[in-house]
Amino acid sequence: MDFHIIRVARTVLNVTDLDRSRKFYIDALGFIETKSTDTHIYLRGLEEIHHHSLVLQKAQSPSVEVISYKVANDKDLNALEHLFSSKGLKTKWMDKGSQHAMGRALRTQDVSGLPIEFFHEMNQVERLLQRYDLYKGSRVQRIDHVNCAVPNVQKAHDFYCQELGFSCSEDTVDEDGMLWASWLHRKHSVHDQAFMNGVGPRLHHIGFWLPDPLALIHACDVLASLDYAQSIERGPGRHGLSNAFFLYLRDPDGHRIELYNGDYLTCDPDVGPLHWQLDDPRRQTFWGAKAPDCWFDEASDVLDIHTGEICQAEEPLLKKKKPEFII
Repeated sequence: MDFHIIRVARTVLNVTDLDRSRKFYIDALGFIETKSTDTHIYLRGLEEIHHHSLVLQKAQSPSVEVISYKVANDKDLNALEHLFSSKGLKTKWMDKGSQHAMGRALRTQDVSGLPIEFFHEMNQVERLLQRYDLYKGSRVQRIDHVNCAVPNVQKAHDFYCQELGFSCSEDTVDEDGMLWASWLHRKHSVHDQAFMNGVGPRLHHIGFWLPDPLALIHACDVLASLDYAQSIERGPGRHGLSNAFFLYLRDPDGHRIELYNGDYLTCDPDVGPLHWQLDDPRRQTFWGAKAPDCWFDEASDVLDIHTGEICQAEEPLLKKKKPEFII
């Protein structure tokens, strides 16, 4: 390939009340505020040296503007633009300076309709990993992954693996061998990008890495003490898929955040994906507790990169009475 995608690096969420979002993400969860304006808050984890990994952007209604990937070189952006254009997919250049702390970036609508972005340059700031005096809330360290609901998982899986160079760590298949979910990575962890069968394109959640499993428990106590107990949607628990500890939260606008710790290395190229059967109940929660219906049914709308309008969602190709099969 003529380009090198490193990892998922940031997301841009539209929120309706910046003060309310600040209290949730900074005061409760412990994100670091790098910079803020009247319309934006730029956040990062304690481990992160880049300017931000999460942007909260004031808007009239909640949505997802873009999911961003970091590439190794600026020239990679031109190669990616050629690829997406050759496939008849929308592209849009974001000039240097049009987004705070970033160089030029390429935006596109992928084969599922998800708004994704590629960039190389972002300003660096102080890494706060050993500023233990600043650790609070969930002690969030860094962005880890995104999970998106798409109507055709096989199509998304094939494009990301065959065209973008992703590898699959784990997947879920039914008795007919149909692909229901796929966990794909560029960095050497279980996933940067997951796809789940569902109404889409929509963003199901953003996963953030915590220093240890006890940080998830501490986060629950902090959330409850600050009257955010109702924001806890699912967990804490352990996934069968990925083996990770998890806690799912809903922010004040309904965006879903996963606090995450404990998966494994995926750096050996000769190790193929771990396959899970659709009827194996250990996949979604290794300990046996089922997820609530809202976890399957609700997700964040995504925007068209040109019009800024919500992308029309489609029903999934694969259907089941109750989709208790994805984490």
